[in-house]
Amino acid sequence: GLFLLSNLFVLVVLLALECFHSDDTVNKECTVCCHANYESITAFSHVLFTVMSGVVCNTTWDGWVCWDVTKAGVTAEQNCPDHYGNFDSNALASKTCSESGEWWSHPEGNRIWTNFTNCQAKTTHTENRAKLQTHFYLVMIGHGLSLISLLISLAIFFHFKSLSCQRITLHKNLFISCVLNSIITVVQLNSVAMKEEHYSDSVTCKLLIFIHLYLLSCNYFWMLCEGIYLHTLIVVAVFAEKQHLVWYYLLGWGFPLIPTVIHSIARHCYYNDKCWVSSDTSLLYIIHGTICAALVVNLFFLLNIVRVLITKLRVTHQAESSLYMRAVRATLILIPLLGIQFVLLPYKPQEQHIAEVYLYVMEILMHYQGLLVSTIFCFFNGEVSVSISHTLGSTLW
Repeated sequence: GLFLLSNLFVLVVLLALECFHSDDTVNKECTVCCHANYESITAFSHVLFTVMSGVVCNTTWDGWVCWDVTKAGVTAEQNCPDHYGNFDSNALASKTCSESGEWWSHPEGNRIWTNFTNCQAKTTHTENRAKLQTHFYLVMIGHGLSLISLLISLAIFFHFKSLSCQRITLHKNLFISCVLNSIITVVQLNSVAMKEEHYSDSVTCKLLIFIHLYLLSCNYFWMLCEGIYLHTLIVVAVFAEKQHLVWYYLLGWGFPLIPTVIHSIARHCYYNDKCWVSSDTSLLYIIHGTICAALVVNLFFLLNIVRVLITKLRVTHQAESSLYMRAVRATLILIPLLGIQFVLLPYKPQEQHIAEVYLYVMEILMHYQGLLVSTIFCFFNGEVSVSISHTLGSTLW
């Protein structure tokens, strides 16, 4: 072993001297070759010395980079691979050789493991922070616009006495639930999401999540109330105007408490994570499943209403039929717009750029709902336009 090492040392010295005495202008290629040979022999001598010094981990390929022979009890490091998009080639990956001379295996999968954790931390931390702020401002703008449009709509509904009817009362409750949901979402995001590493796991924090999920459910159950009201009005009671609204209040404000309480109890017992902010649990389907059920039932009611209006009321009650058809069409448009995110939720793409587009689409669908609801139910409402026109006309003349 010593004889082989001494011969290697002499060879390395001779190669080095040859490289240093070569003429740069004439023997450039020879110089480059000498340096390459010098590095290869140096690496080989290092490996040979390591092998001779005791227990070692053998050379291995982990699928990304090749790891040289490493002495037992040593953590080898090398630059991260540059052929993977998110990796920083200046950062260091590491691989541990255990005392027994085997590469360390991760306890979760019991497979030989290379630590690439640092490879993306350096380059993506600033980028992730910038993306987080972009998404945060997008959400804040959405809820800001929603609050402004909803409050204007509520002011219109409460101001004009000509708009006082049971259907508008349902609109008011739907709008109030959207306003409260936007307010609690803004409070929650400012107190929890933007302080991800510093927020405390307090009762107040979990109470905010409870209220947020309750109000989110209220939004969709008041949408269901809209559908049930129109179905009862057109299909069951055949244009009977007066209904007992107490049942709608129980469904819109009362029923969402049931899935929200069940979710909170289950979360506390089976997935009591910090402040209940994690979405990596199937317990959320207690909320999302209930919402999807409300959307499906509502869709059934509205499609049945359309069938009745088209087949039975084309000749009789023509004016009323046209009026109700517009109301049904508005609600029918909202159901896929407000419910599509729960269909898309389980299908988040893995590819980075597509996932970014997916996030933006989901945020628009989820956080601009108030603007959408107020636009369709108020600003595009023919009755509202007529009331405002009459008021403006009487004021001007």
